Amino acid sequence: MKKESMKIIVALILYLVAILINFENELINNGIFIVSYIIVGFEILKKAVKNIFRGKVFDENFLMSVATLGAFGIGEFPEAVAVMLFYQVGELFQDYAVDKSRKSITSLMDIRPDFANVYRNDKIEKVNPEDVKIGETIIVKPGEKIPLDGIIVEGKTTLDTKALTGEAMPRGVAEGDEVLSGCININGVIKIEVKKEYGESTVSKILDLVENASSKKSKSENFITKFAKYYTPIVVIIALILALVPPLVIRGAEFSDWLYRALSFLVVSCPCALVISIPLSFFGGIGGASKMGVLVKGSNYLEALSNIEIAVFDKTGTLTEGVFEVQKVNPIEISKQELLKVAAYAENYSNHPISKSIKQAYNEEIDEKQIINHEELSGRGIVAKVGMQDVLVGNEKLMQEKNIDFKKCNEIGTIIYVAIDKKYVGYILISDKIKEDAKLTIESLKKNNIKQTVMLTGDKKEVGESVAKELGIDKVYAELLPADKVQKVEELLKTKSQKGKLAFIGDGINDAPVLTLADIGIAMGGLGADSAIEAADIVIMTDEPSKIIKSIKLSKKTMRIVKENIVFAISVKILVLILAAFGISTMWQAVFADVGVSIIAILNALRALRIKNIK
Repeated sequence: MKKESMKIIVALILYLVAILINFENELINNGIFIVSYIIVGFEILKKAVKNIFRGKVFDENFLMSVATLGAFGIGEFPEAVAVMLFYQVGELFQDYAVDKSRKSITSLMDIRPDFANVYRNDKIEKVNPEDVKIGETIIVKPGEKIPLDGIIVEGKTTLDTKALTGEAMPRGVAEGDEVLSGCININGVIKIEVKKEYGESTVSKILDLVENASSKKSKSENFITKFAKYYTPIVVIIALILALVPPLVIRGAEFSDWLYRALSFLVVSCPCALVISIPLSFFGGIGGASKMGVLVKGSNYLEALSNIEIAVFDKTGTLTEGVFEVQKVNPIEISKQELLKVAAYAENYSNHPISKSIKQAYNEEIDEKQIINHEELSGRGIVAKVGMQDVLVGNEKLMQEKNIDFKKCNEIGTIIYVAIDKKYVGYILISDKIKEDAKLTIESLKKNNIKQTVMLTGDKKEVGESVAKELGIDKVYAELLPADKVQKVEELLKTKSQKGKLAFIGDGINDAPVLTLADIGIAMGGLGADSAIEAADIVIMTDEPSKIIKSIKLSKKTMRIVKENIVFAISVKILVLILAAFGISTMWQAVFADVGVSIIAILNALRALRIKNIK
């Protein structure tokens, strides 16, 4: 920026010297203009020549080179230099605007750790995070970023998770808690056992996600790319016709006059306002989303958000907390503790929230040697061999499949039936809590013209209908296996309009097939769950469904900015192109129109970064 500024200043001084002093010797005067032009325009000429050899002929460098050299050719030395000066000032402003946008996003995602303090040979070594292996112990001091994912083995502290979640509220952690890379340690010294290598860590995946977001272009960006590809050669041909045909056809027409008009036409035809401002609008929108703790994997997904017609939700972990608690233990011919024990042993190797709640309610040490066999049946439950007993723990589908004579329970909640040696011995009632902002999310979606809200759950029908009724969801499909969810989403995709989009919102743990199938897969990231980041198109890092509304509003704002820029830039260009063709506008006015429109469009694009008014 400093180097370019100095070039412009030196060239401007020489230009003013030639204009104000106006040497009697025309060669000296023109010589100063040429030197000024070379200082400010050499890089443009160089790029134009390079691009011609690369086959990229019709770009802004080519247009400016032809226009200014043509002006020299017809003796308009001051105008040729002025046009290049003005153009370079505009480019400087554009670079500044783009740089500002990139810095804003970089600062939001400033989570890349510079080093890791690792224990090796009874001493601390400062190393590159990429060189730390799984199982090694690192120490993180106050003010430092956590370099790798792991579990605290010693100490307690408060973490600033803002870079990952967008939330200002610090989070307290202690021994045994899982911590993620990218968080900042605020006040305590902690020792962490590394659980993932740097390439698999949360910070690495998020950085990769943000850095590659621009590679997935929106329809608007693809339109602008195609538009520029055909538009620029067309205007060059029109300019050529404008310079050659009128002097041959119109009596008394001067070639120099029409050449001047053609050169002005070329200057204003440069499509840089569109080519730069449209991608920058989406880049700003992605940056604004990351401020809210929402990671968008590409501008195509940001654009698609504004066209959602159907919103499909998973229940557990998405609309509900996913924190299950045992509410009731109802044994038959055995004690409550014995029923809990049998269920806890069978569920020992499962990471499902229901399994965790049963183990938490049992609250005794589990002797894993007694667990001889264990099989998890998707959407049904668990079959296990505990000691000498064959144990079944699951829903009524599992009981029916294994021909167990059981009594169906109609209480509201998740019912876990238990059978020992093919004999029914009771049930455990588990309930989940609806998230605070879930109802507000559904209400706001309907206010934002979402035509249909749907909930898919593997839970029993009574539980699903109860949650759907409380939240005001239009349709609910319960007792679904993962394959059933895919089938339902396929059916729903056929009901939307051609332009409409279907969004599936899940917790990212077992919804990967549906997240991939939907037009937009939105995952509750749970502070960076691996499966969520990998399978979804958009990741909500705070697990708040209400962030979907903010994301949709940001998407609509970004699309408004994009449309404003397209209409404004094309309208002004058409007007000035007509004026240039009729000889009404000068080359100075032409370049002002081009550069001025670019700067206004870019400054408008930067508005996408502002999220204060999005609620």
